[in-house]
Amino acid sequence: MVWLRVALVLPLIAINTLMHCLPLFVVALVKAVLPFQAVRRVCNPLLTGLAESWISVNSGMIHLFTRTTFEVSGLADLDRDGHYLVLANHQSWVDILVLQKVFNRKIPLLRFFLKRSLFWVPVLGLAWWALDFPFMGRYTRKQIVKNPELGRRDMEVTRKACEKFRSIPVAVMNFVEGTRFTQEKHDGQASPFKYLLKPKSGGVAFVLDAMGKGLHALLDVTIVYPKGIPSMVDLMANRLPEVKVLVRKLPIPAELIGGNYQDDRTYRAQFQQWMNSLWLQKDADIAAMLEGKA
Repeated sequence: MVWLRVALVLPLIAINTLMHCLPLFVVALVKAVLPFQAVRRVCNPLLTGLAESWISVNSGMIHLFTRTTFEVSGLADLDRDGHYLVLANHQSWVDILVLQKVFNRKIPLLRFFLKRSLFWVPVLGLAWWALDFPFMGRYTRKQIVKNPELGRRDMEVTRKACEKFRSIPVAVMNFVEGTRFTQEKHDGQASPFKYLLKPKSGGVAFVLDAMGKGLHALLDVTIVYPKGIPSMVDLMANRLPEVKVLVRKLPIPAELIGGNYQDDRTYRAQFQQWMNSLWLQKDADIAAMLEGKA
C-alpha cells in the first residue's frame, strides 16, 4: 500500500515539475540571450511567479494526499517584498518542502545556497540555475586550510549572488549546520546542543558582508517533527503525522554588518558568539516544541 501510494504521487510531482519548468526554461533563455536590465525586470517576476506556482501545486498535493498537520507560528508582520536572511535547522529533505509551503507568497521566493553537484539533478538543477540559486563548493575547513583558493571561490560566488539579490525582493536561505542532523554526526562533532549540530558562521557572515544594510531582518526558523525525522518517502506515503514550525523575526545586529570574517579574529569570535546564542535559543525552542509547550 505504501509503495502504491508513492507510485501514484511521484508521476503527479513529475508532471507538475515539467509543466512549470518548460516555460521557466523559455523565460530563462530569453533572459540569458538578451542580458539587458529592462529584459531582466520583465523576466524576473515571470520566473518567480512560475516557481511560486510550482510550490503552490506541490503544497496542494501535500494537503490532498496526506493527513500531515502543520502547526506554524510567527508568520505575522512578514513582507512579500522584503529582503530577509532565513536560517533554519536541517534534518531531512522534507525541510525544503516545509519551508516552501510555510513561506510561499508570504515572503520573497526562498533562494538556497546549493552544493555544486546539485546542478546536475535532472530538470531541477537547470531550474535552480535559471532562478539564480547560488551553487557552492561547500568545502571543509581542512580543504580550505590546505588550499585557501577554495574558500575565496565560494566567497566570490556568494558576492556575485548577493549583487543580483540587491535589486529584487529576496529571502536568502541558509542551513547553517551545513548538513542534515543525525545522531552519529552530532556525537562525532561533540555538539554542545541537544538537538542541533554546530552552526557554521562563515556563509552567513559572507552574506551579511555582501548584502550590507540591504537585508531588512533575520527569520530564524525552527522545524520539529514530533514523531521522528521523516524521509521524502514518509511524506508521500502519509507517514508524517505532524510538523511544527516556529518563526522568529529578529533584527540583524548593526555591528555584525560589513565585518571581515576571514581575517578579523575579534569580529569572527563576536559573530560566532551571536550564532551560538541563536542556536542555544533554538535548542530550547525544540525542547519546548517536543514537549508541547511552544
